[in-house]
Amino acid sequence: MLETAKSFFEACETGQGWAACAPYCTDGATFSAQADALADTTSLEGYAEWMKGILGPIPDGHYELTGFAADPERQTVIATAIFVGTNTGDGPVPATGKQIASDYAYVMKFDGAKISHMTKIWNDAQALKQLGWA
Repeated sequence: MLETAKSFFEACETGQGWAACAPYCTDGATFSAQADALADTTSLEGYAEWMKGILGPIPDGHYELTGFAADPERQTVIATAIFVGTNTGDGPVPATGKQIASDYAYVMKFDGAKISHMTKIWNDAQALKQLGWA
């Protein structure tokens, strides 16, 4: 479980998209987040592609891992990190040149050996303010 979660996390957070993330997930794996920026994203496939896209406006975007833990009893792995980067590419608005350092957590629920659901815990309003997008 832990190794699968680490491999998925690395593929997702480096913007490799669904093609690289899919082997670690069940068919139809779901996604949720209480963040307006991700309100319409309900599949893990959609989220992996969203992460791939965010590296366009933030090409130096990367994560700084702060924690990684497994809870075998609940078939869950939790990862915490800080997303860091500078908005030097155009995206939803022209490049602002502003930096981001945004804390977040992934709660990955397993069904057998693969991730069946992931919840992202993230303050998107604060992140968008840092970037000058809100």
